Amino acid sequence: MTDVRLRHGRASLAVSFFAQGVAFALLVTRIPAIQDRYGISDGLLPVFLAAVPILAGVGSVVTEKLVAKVRPSMVLRSAQPVVLLALLGVGAGDALWQIAVSLAAFGLAVGALDASMNMLGVSLQRAYGRSIMLGFHAAYSLGGIAGASLAWAGAHWDLSLLVSYLPVVVVLLPLTLIGSRWYADATPDAVEAAVGSADKPVTAGSKPVVFKLLLPLCLVMAFAYIGDSTVSNWSAKYLQDVLHSSEELATVPYNAYMVTTLLGRAVGDFGVRRFGAVAVVRCGTVLAAAGFGVVAIASGPWVGILGFTMLGLGLCVIVPQTFAAAGRLFPAASDAAVARLNIFNYVGFLIGSPLVGALGDAWSYRGAMLVPMVMVLVTLVYARSFGTDPAGYGGGHERPRTVDVG
Repeated sequence: MTDVRLRHGRASLAVSFFAQGVAFALLVTRIPAIQDRYGISDGLLPVFLAAVPILAGVGSVVTEKLVAKVRPSMVLRSAQPVVLLALLGVGAGDALWQIAVSLAAFGLAVGALDASMNMLGVSLQRAYGRSIMLGFHAAYSLGGIAGASLAWAGAHWDLSLLVSYLPVVVVLLPLTLIGSRWYADATPDAVEAAVGSADKPVTAGSKPVVFKLLLPLCLVMAFAYIGDSTVSNWSAKYLQDVLHSSEELATVPYNAYMVTTLLGRAVGDFGVRRFGAVAVVRCGTVLAAAGFGVVAIASGPWVGILGFTMLGLGLCVIVPQTFAAAGRLFPAASDAAVARLNIFNYVGFLIGSPLVGALGDAWSYRGAMLVPMVMVLVTLVYARSFGTDPAGYGGGHERPRTVDVG
């Protein structure tokens, strides 16, 4: 029964990652339509956009406190409907205060959602005794591709935000609520207790999170998201303005990035099981840095697209393995470690786009691409952190446990 519950927990968590990918993509890819609907000025728009990751950071901090009293599954079960309903609120309103309330709810809930999903993913990976974390993030990437495709369809057929969002929420809300019945708060020491009593509080354990030890992983997380936000915010502009592509071709790099991110995460767990997390993260780091280098020296649009494609394959492994490494570093307090680490997701998101834009305007956009390249390369300095192994089994591999699940 334990094995069945863990498999069900893994599948239901993958559904949550997928739904979150869809919701986030539908929000960020329709920003121009949101701006037009609510009459948000160009000067005010950055305030609204910055508020979401800032409030998400607050939500992640609050989640760290909550999981000392309730299981992460309870937080996730509550936060995901709020995210979806807030998305619907964005599409349904027409006054400035309404979009402010909807985005505030979305930001707070998405911080709790991201933190609790990754808490569950880390604990399930420990229960499995092998790498499965990349698979959850692959589900998120798949959801992102689906959400971006739905947003394109909505824009192409000139659908209102409400008409675009309502069918998605109608499908995903009951799906995630039903799936939440099978969330499994697995722990390495008591798998049976974790999957058998999902509503009991979890104690953090005797070893607290020491921020000094977690800091290298926090830096890696922030730098990875600086790289990610560079692609999402600047790839189209770079291709069109610097590499002189057509407007249509300028949409290709981000799509290529998303597809290769999905592919890399889909096979990444096998790489971690075979070669260890340290080796996979090092390879991903080198590939991502090389991608930025190719983008910076690209002679034409297709070479630039190749660089962004390399970025997708390289960056995709770093974030999931950073969460997993935090769980291994603090096995008795992995929930708190994941919540604190998750804050640096939003730090990187906030810094990345303005940083590249400022450097591009003051210097050059080619030169600006070298800055996230150097930041990503810092991961090599801290690569051994991904092999943290409190139980004493080295090499960055997951030690097999007695639990055998498919």
